[in-house]
Order: sequence, then C-alpha cells, then structure tokens
Amino acid sequence: MSIAKRTGWKTWAAISAVVAGLALPTVTATPAGATTTAYDSTYYKNAVGKTGASLKSSLHTIISSQSKISYDAVWNALKVTDQDPNNSANVLLLYSGVSRSKNLSGGDVGDWNREHVWAQSHGSFGTSAGPGTDLHHLRACDVQVNSTRGNKDWDFGGSAVSGATGSYTDSNSFEPRDADKGDVARMILYMAVRYEGDDAFADLEPNESSTNGSVPYHGRLSVLKQWNEQDPPSAFEERRNDIIFNSYQGNRNPFIDHPEWVEAIW
Repeated sequence: MSIAKRTGWKTWAAISAVVAGLALPTVTATPAGATTTAYDSTYYKNAVGKTGASLKSSLHTIISSQSKISYDAVWNALKVTDQDPNNSANVLLLYSGVSRSKNLSGGDVGDWNREHVWAQSHGSFGTSAGPGTDLHHLRACDVQVNSTRGNKDWDFGGSAVSGATGSYTDSNSFEPRDADKGDVARMILYMAVRYEGDDAFADLEPNESSTNGSVPYHGRLSVLKQWNEQDPPSAFEERRNDIIFNSYQGNRNPFIDHPEWVEAIW
C-alpha cells in the first residue's frame, strides 16, 4: 500500500495543502553545500554553495558536457545500468521491481523495453540522440506496464496497475510504487536541468499540471518534490549514476548525489 489512499486523493491533497499552509511555517530551501560527496571538489566545484537559479544554471553547464549514444545502443546499455545486483543475467524493471532476463528485450508481451521517464511527447524529442537517448531517464520496463504509463504526468491516485504491484494510474497521471518514487522524481528533475533549450531541443521544465500533453513540461512538481524526500537514493540508483558517468555519458544526475538540491532549486 502506498503512503496515501487513492480514492479522491487529488481533491484531498489540495485541501490538505491549504490546511498545511495555514498551520506550518514556510520551509527554507536547503543550501547547496549541505552534504558532501566525492565529486564536490571536482565535478561539482562550480555549483557547491549556490542555490536557486544560480545553482540550476551551474548544474546545467556541468551536466551538459556529455557523450551521446544512439537509441539502438540503449538496449545494451540498459542491460548494464539496470542489471539486477542479485542476478547478473537479469535486469530490474522500473515500476514493478521485477527481475527479468536480459534476453527478453523487445516489444512482445513478457518482454521489457525502453521507458522514457520524461515522456518523449512532452517536448517532441522522440528518439533523437540527446533527450531521446539520455540514460539518466531511460529505464528497463515491462512492455505492458510501459504502455499503461504512456505519456502521463506524475501524481498520486488511480487504480492498481496490472503487473506493477504498488503502482497506480488514472486517465492523466501515473504513480509509481514507493520504491521508485524518488528515482522518478530525480530523473524528471535531471532532465529539467540538463535540457534548457540552448541546443536543438525544447526547454524542459516541471510544473503543477497533470494534463501537459505535448508541451515540454512534466507535472506535478510538488508531488515530485515529495517523492524525492520520501524515497532517498538507493544503492541501485547510485551504482547506475556511476556507470552512466564512467562508461557511457560522462555526466551525472546531480540529484542522486545531492537530493537536497531539489529543494535548493525549486
């Protein structure tokens, strides 16, 4: 069971937010230098100590230096980045946590395929080298579960998703299981910092809508921030970040290294 009831959650969440706003003091953004990583004096040296738009701009400059791979190459890359730590012949699937043979990649029922956590249609980048092949938001996922998620925004609520226990969906949003909530939040916010419209692609940004369609936005930001707090980076997520950095793209997801930077920016 997730952290909230599904029925009527969105209405209840709106009421709760108002009540909470009346009862609680304003939360101050966490300074960017609140935690320490091995990369702070090297990779992140121009970002540490900053906050807000300045931090976002610095991180954009840092993580924009990356190698790009083809969409075809993503298949083999995911077999490495998403490898089940308890079974090297399998990958762990997003939204379900199922361990499935690396050989079962494709488009048939029972296969796993390439899930774009930042939906391709939200900015119309397709499978172009860049956002369409960026491993920091691409994950192995069951074909049917991937289809159920589609291009929906992120929010609480809905009916249970078949094949992904703990995940829920309704007409315009998808809620991943608790163990993947923070992963999703940090992948979405990585994309919002990495792709700022200063290359051939759209400026990707988070917002509060759950009906974004084809515009280059993904919601809901308040929910993603909550998920980032609820589900801190796991060993699997950290290992994945290291592999992408060292073996594929040469850039990192800063919100895995510094999850507190989410609040420092947004």
